Amino acid sequence: MSWRKPRLGAQDLQVMEETTLFRGFYHMVKYRLRHRLFAGGWSEPIDRELFKRGSSVAVLAFDPCRQRVALVEQFRVGALQEPSGPWLLEVVAGMVDKAESPEQVARRELLEEAGIDCGELQPIMEYLSSPGGSSEKLHLFLAFSDLDDKVGGIHGLDVEGEDILVHILSVDEAFEALQAGRCKDAATTICLQWLQLNLSGLVEKSPTMATG
Repeated sequence: MSWRKPRLGAQDLQVMEETTLFRGFYHMVKYRLRHRLFAGGWSEPIDRELFKRGSSVAVLAFDPCRQRVALVEQFRVGALQEPSGPWLLEVVAGMVDKAESPEQVARRELLEEAGIDCGELQPIMEYLSSPGGSSEKLHLFLAFSDLDDKVGGIHGLDVEGEDILVHILSVDEAFEALQAGRCKDAATTICLQWLQLNLSGLVEKSPTMATG
């Protein structure tokens, strides 16, 4: 079956009222809206709360020559109820400021969170993290990097309360961690699964590690 164009689009929505519920580091709003129905006509007015988070970037550092990746371990308040505890194994990630491109954020966050100065960036995909209640869009990248034995250690910005431990793993160790359920967020899961699917082609490509 071929992909079909969506039957409804941005023109089929009417925002009747927008109310700010909270505005601090994060932004929560409440919409009263209505939209067209698949069967025809319009819905009754409905209320929906939205967490307005903006765009974020997640980036997997990969060394095609050594067959290594860099993952980071840090405390995550959203994982407080996890039986294994709130320290998660993840790819490097950060939020996009208005003056930055996703590519610039990927390079900045790799330096801040892992001490890695990467070369070429390979886009993986973009996706909405939780569109039922959040506007956040994730931009995923693979960063070709030189992950020698000097890379690793503890990183992060003190002013942001970051305490980040960098793990340099073989690709097989990373895939085993994924299979064992050590990686619990969508961005890390997608990046590692994408790497599994494309590993042979990436090793053959092996671009220069010159930083950009």
